[in-house]
Amino acid sequence: MGEIETISFEKTFEKCKIPVSQLLTKEQQEIVMGSINLVSYNRKNTIVKQYSASNHIYYIVKGTVKVSSEQRKGKNLVLRIDTAGKFIGLISLLGSESYSFTLSAVDDCTVAQIPISTLKSVMLLNNQFALEVCQRISRHCLFLVNRLSGLLYKQLPGRVADLILYFADDIYCNHEFDFPVNRTELAELCGTTKESLIRTLSEFKHDKIIELERNRVRIISYDILKTLSRLG
Repeated sequence: MGEIETISFEKTFEKCKIPVSQLLTKEQQEIVMGSINLVSYNRKNTIVKQYSASNHIYYIVKGTVKVSSEQRKGKNLVLRIDTAGKFIGLISLLGSESYSFTLSAVDDCTVAQIPISTLKSVMLLNNQFALEVCQRISRHCLFLVNRLSGLLYKQLPGRVADLILYFADDIYCNHEFDFPVNRTELAELCGTTKESLIRTLSEFKHDKIIELERNRVRIISYDILKTLSRLG
């Protein structure tokens, strides 16, 4: 279970720094911020369980979280890894009464729970804010379409290249980084087995596409990764 932190509107506004808050009037900011719970979770804690009632949207204030889909026979598909500054669950805002994913803490993290009913009421008052929320939902859906098409139609080297580029370009904005999750979870991101992932990473290392030491990755040939990603 997470630990709820009760703080004032001003402190909530200061800690959350929600990127769309500038689109809201002062009164609308108070409506949203006044409804937020800040909840801290320890590493590996479950934040949201798949199929539970979708009552909140989540905004990551601190830390890293994993979004996964539970499949049959105990299999998991990791949909994405997200860090501070990202919204989780917007896709459930208008289209579902239950969460289609499980959300768990990769490390110690703090998330803001924003009631869906509050967001909907503010969207009805503010067209520009509503448009921004819809655009974010669209970008999320496009991300999932690209992810799933890559998993279905790319060979394993292309999928592993996508994995490395995802962390380098989207998560850390750096060509040197640490994988934030273990090899099993990385394999679930690629839609493969742990053994196949390890073998492909070793081949990338041998071919001097990357340097790899435990979880530390440094990209040597970004162009080759982009080519592998494009050709699949």
